[in-house]
Amino acid sequence: MLDRIFNAKSVAIIGASKNETKRGFRAIKTLQEDGFEGKIFPVNPKEDSILGLHCYKTIRDIDDNIDVVLITTPAKTIPGILKDCGEKGVAGAVVIAGGFRELGEKGRKLETQVIDTAKSAGVRLIGPNTSGIMNFKSNMNLVGIRNAPKGVIALLCQSGNMALTLITEAIIRKHAGFTYYAGIGNESDIKFHEYLEFFRDDPDTKSILIYVEGMSEGRKFLQEAYKTTIHKPIILLKSGRSITGKKSAGSHTGSMAGMSEVAKAAYVRAGITVIENSDELFPVAETLSSLPPIKNNSVAILADGGGHATITADLLSDYGIKLPELSEKTKKALKQILPEAASVINPVDVAGGTDQNPSLFADCANIILKDQNVGGLLIVGLFGGYGIRFSESLVIEEEEAAHRIGRLVRKKKKPIIVHSLYSSYNSHPLELLRYYDITVHDSLDITCKCAEALSNYGEYLNSYHAKTNFVFSWRAKAKRAGKKIIANALQDNRYVLLEHEAKELIKLHGAPVSLNRIATSETEAVNLARGIEEKVVMKIVSPDILHKSDANGVKLNLESEDEIKAAYREIIKNAKIYKHDADIHGVLVSPMSASGLEVIVGTKIDDQFGPVIMYGLGGIMVEVMKDVTFWVLPISPRSARRMLDDTRSSIILDGIRGQAGYDKKSMKKLLLMCSDLIESYPEIEEMDLNPVILYQEGLDVVDARIILKK
Repeated sequence: MLDRIFNAKSVAIIGASKNETKRGFRAIKTLQEDGFEGKIFPVNPKEDSILGLHCYKTIRDIDDNIDVVLITTPAKTIPGILKDCGEKGVAGAVVIAGGFRELGEKGRKLETQVIDTAKSAGVRLIGPNTSGIMNFKSNMNLVGIRNAPKGVIALLCQSGNMALTLITEAIIRKHAGFTYYAGIGNESDIKFHEYLEFFRDDPDTKSILIYVEGMSEGRKFLQEAYKTTIHKPIILLKSGRSITGKKSAGSHTGSMAGMSEVAKAAYVRAGITVIENSDELFPVAETLSSLPPIKNNSVAILADGGGHATITADLLSDYGIKLPELSEKTKKALKQILPEAASVINPVDVAGGTDQNPSLFADCANIILKDQNVGGLLIVGLFGGYGIRFSESLVIEEEEAAHRIGRLVRKKKKPIIVHSLYSSYNSHPLELLRYYDITVHDSLDITCKCAEALSNYGEYLNSYHAKTNFVFSWRAKAKRAGKKIIANALQDNRYVLLEHEAKELIKLHGAPVSLNRIATSETEAVNLARGIEEKVVMKIVSPDILHKSDANGVKLNLESEDEIKAAYREIIKNAKIYKHDADIHGVLVSPMSASGLEVIVGTKIDDQFGPVIMYGLGGIMVEVMKDVTFWVLPISPRSARRMLDDTRSSIILDGIRGQAGYDKKSMKKLLLMCSDLIESYPEIEEMDLNPVILYQEGLDVVDARIILKK
């Protein structure tokens, strides 16, 4: 269906107009002037002809097949028009009008009516509230942007202004262009993942550029992205990074899981190149669509000045890109052609050697790319401007060098990215580089960002076989006793498992937990404590008090009978003060855990991506330090290992300053157990294991909280 929409042979403009300021006029004029290869049918009951074309009263009056309609009429007219489109057999409707869910409840009801009508009519909906769609190959321009360049990038955008910004940048840069554009709008019908699937299968599209504010079916998008990024790169900018999702009062995981953390981690795992600065978005897309990836995270720098070389080295280091030592053979070959003052370590500084002979850039690039340690090359400085800076006679040498550099990329299958002070000048040598698909930038920061993108994408492709496809296998099985624990809670109209219930559930699946017993009196607490050899901890047990410390409902390091009795009385008293009508089941008596590293493991249901898991520094510091990482479930053994490495505190696990490390193997097992648990019990909304005490050998789940779906 999307193929018929984007490769339409006929377009009807409903709301066509003779008023030059109206969208219904500009759409027809743009299609005509751009040379749309298909048929154009204006629809307006009040006109006989528009721009030389016969105008129809309704779409039903057109005696021809219609693939796509562009609807430019007000929101309230859309349902009736879609019904007519269904009778006509139209494949897709592009709805420009706003005034739907973005305006509140009234608009939401109208949007629901539009969706229902479109579904019953068999018409796929682009929008509403969209800027339109474009097929650059057939000149089907239903947006009205003029002189948009053709190329190999598919553009998927949730903002008309962002689309205009990116297309304008492509016009200015005069190199990269587009195959298709789709304005998502409200994403009421056709979802992000459906567009992604279409662009993936298009042979002319080499990369996919996406601007997203929010998506309704994030997990399906990740699944399609996983299938796509092995074939072509996806570059994505997500706005709203400063706005966190709704905070859950029930768990640390819910309050920590802002949308940006979950979304970014998910996108990166799917092989998507995530951009956080809008001015980097198009340059990175241009680079990934035209250059081969860096396969070993190692880059060499070739510069004609020490300042640029040093800044570039610093930037690459910030991005975690290696500057490998060049082989002795490489350094010897460079010394033979460069001045004595030149530096032949990495970065390579030609030290004025190119001032009279710019072709040395090509000689040096050839030598450097032969080095097995080098995965890509950055040329930074004045290249392309020697004829401007020094003498016009040098232009011929620069042009010859540009040809040779361009051929090197194709021959060596290693990328070359060029930074030039003269990028915005009318420089023929730089145009030649662009002809060979070498990207040229006037910013060192953007140049290095493009190198990072090539390196990250290369690293992803190298390990693609070990990646998750974001699909639950459903191999994990719920335990009969676990089902009973959940059923009993729901039968009691409880959506929170008591701590001992939560611990029993995770213990059934292999998690190491301490012995836990509930006391309902001071005497019973003392008797339970006698059966524990260590000192004990006592905690309130109530479905109405989730954060026990906030209610002063926890007492530690208790040993004598008097301490235990006093602790019981005080815990019950504090709980009633905290919530006078709390349903108190008693006090949990458990052995005190030995000291170790406190970490947290939690899960929640994300609005866009479904079940996600969190790991990081735990205990009372979890919301203070916020040293956590989020991954979309399910996770693999490799993902569990990566999660441990993703936090700032990961170095502690290996041991620091002579201290022994911690049991990473047990920690990975616990993460995988949590993944299986969520797969086994879809009733679980959120889970917190905090703290989990990690030791040199083994671990102990000290506290567990599980919230069920209502």
